[in-house]
Amino acid sequence: MPCTSSWAGNLFLIIGYGYLMYLAATHLSTGSELLLQILGPGIVGGLFLPILGSLPDALLILVSGLSGNPENAQSEVSVGMGLLAGSTVLLLTLIWGSCVIVGKCDLGESRAIDGQNTKGFNLLRSGVSTDIWTCYAARIMAISIFPFLVVQLPQIFKSNSGRHLGVLIALIISVVLLLCYCIYQVLQPSVQRRRMSYAKHKHVMSGILRDLRKRDKGKLMGDDGQPDREVIKRLFSSMDTNGDGYLSAGELKALIIGIQFEEMDLDKDDAVEKVMRDFDISRDGRIEEDEFVNGVTKWLVEARQVGGGSNDPVQTQKYIDYFHRQTKREHELLGEDGDDEGGGIANPRRNSLKAVLFLLLGTIIAAAISDPLVDAVNGFSKATRIPSFFISFIALPFATNSSEAVSAIIFSSRKKITTSSLTFSELYGAATMNNLLCLSVFLGLVYIRGLTWDFSSEVLVILIVCLLMGGFASYRTTFPLWTCFLAYALYPFSLALVYVLDYVFNWS
Repeated sequence: MPCTSSWAGNLFLIIGYGYLMYLAATHLSTGSELLLQILGPGIVGGLFLPILGSLPDALLILVSGLSGNPENAQSEVSVGMGLLAGSTVLLLTLIWGSCVIVGKCDLGESRAIDGQNTKGFNLLRSGVSTDIWTCYAARIMAISIFPFLVVQLPQIFKSNSGRHLGVLIALIISVVLLLCYCIYQVLQPSVQRRRMSYAKHKHVMSGILRDLRKRDKGKLMGDDGQPDREVIKRLFSSMDTNGDGYLSAGELKALIIGIQFEEMDLDKDDAVEKVMRDFDISRDGRIEEDEFVNGVTKWLVEARQVGGGSNDPVQTQKYIDYFHRQTKREHELLGEDGDDEGGGIANPRRNSLKAVLFLLLGTIIAAAISDPLVDAVNGFSKATRIPSFFISFIALPFATNSSEAVSAIIFSSRKKITTSSLTFSELYGAATMNNLLCLSVFLGLVYIRGLTWDFSSEVLVILIVCLLMGGFASYRTTFPLWTCFLAYALYPFSLALVYVLDYVFNWS
């Protein structure tokens, strides 16, 4: 590899090696996307690909702590910490804010309107919306900072003897949380499908209850506040079109088709099957009168519980309407079952080989470039007397996270709730992997090589950004345009905070 001691030469090397690292990250991203299209989510999408996404960062951190003797490693490991902190901050500030701007749509009463962008740069009336799973991803990201808190405890209590033990405990916790996160990612697709299926079923429930209420002019409840069984029996008779004393699957399907669920794309046969499963206790393929009465009664009780639990029969219409609105909102928050674009991938065998080659090439380039890139950063730091932390904090994350940034912005530009949800979930997931996988590698190096953990200001920056952005995104699904400026402001704030704490107050 070329050698130089001047700042210009090292800057040239940083740019060159950074571009090669960008190529490595791009190849890893391309191979990962191909493999995901072929094999789908689960073990591949939930476990293998997130780890590959963090591989360039992890390799750079590993190399920064393996160089030379412990004294040299102690000075060079700040490059790894700068990359770790810089990647997390970059994902949650500049890239996050850019995705809000690129993906903005007009905001309706509670959600962004897919594809509609007539408000321009209105700070309050344009923005993006996500599903509830994105909130969960943000909460997991906020939880992932726990090992940082643990490793800082000896620093907080000024215990020099406990620092090594603190690193070990934080390492164990980080690895355990990483395993738990990978298991969650593997199981999430099936959990998501089951919850979406149940949300659709509740939407069918609310639609049928509203239709029954209209047929009986809102008198499904008796004076005692309990479901009126006689009224429900009369409704059964009106639905039993052939008068055989049973409701068949065909009669039930006719009812569901007649309701016209305009708010969602409903699979009528699937809806009939779920209603039959709820009502047909005898499992004979038809619903008897008692089964119908008991089933509607159970639904009314559930709707009343959601609507506040009132026994006032006058409130029947209100709480059924409220139940309908809540189920509709739950369906919106959960998002769609998936984006039907593409419909699979042609020639899976050829593309599987192509994906593996991309992954191998990206891994080889990242492994080969990591060591000289770290050396170039340290050489530039010595030549310019700029702390290596700031160089790695600013420059390296743009190289290792560039493919994720481009992918996120492309997805956001489609201006749909489903693609926005995917975009922000991937950003939170990438930050989580940084906080767990890369931190595990970093803590392992510090513990095994007997290095000193002396990164209080850097940890504080990670905690502030993750808690602010994670807490902000954990309990809301709509982000007006003004939120992008909050995210942008956190980036220079993070750099300034580290500088002030380390070089003004000498805080460690």
